[in-house]
Amino acid sequence: VQLQASGGGLVQTGGSVRLSCAASGSIFSSHVMGWFRQAPGKERNFVASIRWGSGNMYYHDSVKGRFTISRERANKMLYLQMDNLEPDDTAVYYCARSRNGGLRSAADYSDWGQGTLVTVSS
Repeated sequence: VQLQASGGGLVQTGGSVRLSCAASGSIFSSHVMGWFRQAPGKERNFVASIRWGSGNMYYHDSVKGRFTISRERANKMLYLQMDNLEPDDTAVYYCARSRNGGLRSAADYSDWGQGTLVTVSS
């Protein structure tokens, strides 16, 4: 599968951004789609994931209540609605696919998009 992330940009603290990820190829109900982020000089970290079949969602504690992951199965689209953004949310955001059902570890994700930059100004 190929993944194409979009929607990043510059936003002020407290603002909102919606990221999109378009997938080409097959995504099965057993797969998990996720969002990760990487701030400058830091490792790539889990943000949120969703089981493609059931729609069950999982979040890192730092984004719970502020971010919402969703998907459109028919169009093979993945979204991340980010509200009440903080400067610490500044990072390149990546969408990814896990074929083994892993939820939070980057090592479980085999397919990655190119990333989209979100910059939150204070």
